[in-house]
Amino acid sequence: MKAEIAVTIVLTALAAGCGGSGTSSSTTSPSPAPTTPVSSACDALGQTGSARIQIVNGAGCSVTNTPVVLLNMKDADGQQAGSCSGTVIAPRAILTAAHCLASTTASIKVFLGTGPEIVAQSFARHPNYRESDNTTLDVGVVLLADDVGRPAVSLLLSRDARVGETAVIAGWGKDQTQTLATLRAGVATITVVSTLTLQTQFTTDFSSTCQGDSGGPLLLSEGGVWAIAGVISANSTLACSFGANFYANVRDPDISSFILARVPNATRR
Repeated sequence: MKAEIAVTIVLTALAAGCGGSGTSSSTTSPSPAPTTPVSSACDALGQTGSARIQIVNGAGCSVTNTPVVLLNMKDADGQQAGSCSGTVIAPRAILTAAHCLASTTASIKVFLGTGPEIVAQSFARHPNYRESDNTTLDVGVVLLADDVGRPAVSLLLSRDARVGETAVIAGWGKDQTQTLATLRAGVATITVVSTLTLQTQFTTDFSSTCQGDSGGPLLLSEGGVWAIAGVISANSTLACSFGANFYANVRDPDISSFILARVPNATRR
């Protein structure tokens, strides 16, 4: 599948440059057990889940009214040029990763899980994102002409993520069986926090992101509400079943100002 190959190529490049923000960070090892069970991961999306092994060590989620959507990128000829995930953050706005919005992307179709695809009105990645340095400022925004009709997820801007904190990750990427384009959610524990990036580590107790999950959310609970703390950016390997996962930190001032300049009505916690 051409989309699958395209995303794999993107993540191959990302894996070579992960985690090098050069900012202060904190780590912990080993990671504590997650406080949210995998079977409840879909609850963070306001959805029900199954006990299937999905994302990588996650659960398949219902697509009914989900805020996590599938993005299908098209080239100038209208051909599939990749697929990623994204999260609704305002009635007409979707947050995703910058590397999903390659310079060759001419248009984007948004799939909500049911019904016809919606053609995006516009899209932009962070102006200082560089494809040669793929994990830095890896955020983008997709805008629609009309309300998407899905609940918006708040941005977690009031505090930093904490090492050892349980997170929920979600996306439309592959699982262990290489199945693609099915919504799944899982749990992980924050292992590194830096200004630009967050990090989790795959173990048998945790979930992992994989190809196609790029652009999806890393969610943390604040005041009993799940909010976006990070955007799925890269894996340290292409195997997905081991290694580290990296996320753009939405609380970074350059990242949050970019998002809010384009989506001033995004909710915040």
